[in-house]
Amino acid sequence: MNHDPRSHGLWDASAPAGPDTKALNANLHADVVVVGAGYTGLSAALHLAQRGARVVVLEAQEVGFGGSGRNVGLVNAGMWVMPSVLPGALGEAMGNRLLTQLGNAPSLVFELIERHGMDCEPVRTGTLHCAPDATGLRALQERESQWRALGAPVRLLSQAETVHKTGTDAYLGALLDLRAGTVQPLAYARGLAHAAAAAGAQLYTRTAVNAVHDAGRHWRLNTASGGVVNAPWVIVATNAYSDAAGPWGALQSGLVRLPYFNMATAPLPPAVLKQILPERQGAWDTRQVLTSFRLDRQGRLVLGSVGALRGGGLSIHRNWGRRALGKLFPQLRGIRFEHEWYGEIGMTANALPRFHQLARNTVTFCGYNGRGIAPGTVLGRELARLVLGEITTADLPLPVTDTRPARLKRAREALFEIGAQIAHFAGAR
Repeated sequence: MNHDPRSHGLWDASAPAGPDTKALNANLHADVVVVGAGYTGLSAALHLAQRGARVVVLEAQEVGFGGSGRNVGLVNAGMWVMPSVLPGALGEAMGNRLLTQLGNAPSLVFELIERHGMDCEPVRTGTLHCAPDATGLRALQERESQWRALGAPVRLLSQAETVHKTGTDAYLGALLDLRAGTVQPLAYARGLAHAAAAAGAQLYTRTAVNAVHDAGRHWRLNTASGGVVNAPWVIVATNAYSDAAGPWGALQSGLVRLPYFNMATAPLPPAVLKQILPERQGAWDTRQVLTSFRLDRQGRLVLGSVGALRGGGLSIHRNWGRRALGKLFPQLRGIRFEHEWYGEIGMTANALPRFHQLARNTVTFCGYNGRGIAPGTVLGRELARLVLGEITTADLPLPVTDTRPARLKRAREALFEIGAQIAHFAGAR
């Protein structure tokens, strides 16, 4: 994508094509304009169009260009924080509402995939949150206890069971969450785009919004491609890839961006695939600079971690990847990676998403903290319901909050990038 093999890597090389789109150069009228063609925006567009709304989607680059086309592809339930944090942070009613919606969010993802026949490599055999040490194991024990109290199908595996599920003896245990699974993330975004277009939404790419004017009864959005969209409602779904100099630059300034990279091997031999992730769960560990690993449909192992594949970090993270792969799976020692790519994750101070009313009838969810697939899908649906008047802001799972610049944003972003380099320079030796 954009002729950059490090932007989307394997996902761009293996995803089916998205719908045919072009830049907007006309004057359109709609009920809702959605800015951003990632999971949130496309889910909102799909659910709006299915209910008869006239929807226009404007994407500055291509469908899935941001985090939606670059992530690991883990369809997880809940957020990074413990379940008990949500009622404490949001209040009992709203916290439990968010817990329920995010706990059920993977079901919505897989239901949409099946209903619309999306070719995006869906596998729903669960995910594995792995503990490399005693501290991580205690955290997983607490997480299991909290989710099981809520009736979730999660189970803490013994070390022997973890070895069987993962194919590595690097972990003391793992939390198996049967609600979850994996997808090919860019293919899922393109599948949502196909479904939204089939429902009647109009999609335009290479169409950046460069000016917004309040015309009273509607908003007028001017685009860099020469087009104009007039609509009473605006959904902004640009998250960590919001243009800092654009109309909603406050969204980007309010998020601290965490870089994350992935590297993929060639398809592994059948005998090896019987040993490594034989049930095709996606996995990640409890370390602060975490390691994730999963298989794609063709049997490639995708290894990921915190860091940006640029500058001095490129060789550091590449070398760490080779060492980490061999340490986790000695039978893969010396194997080469055929693809490498990275992107940015929007992080918030409390590790929970945010809901903003940016102006009259202008709304957004942002800050998924590395959990974009399932939350983005379900919260996009909730934005559609809000716009259609099926619910009010009081019925949402998150409170209305003001946009504000993230504290020490640049320093923290630099710390993420440099800290990952330091960790990987020394790690897996």
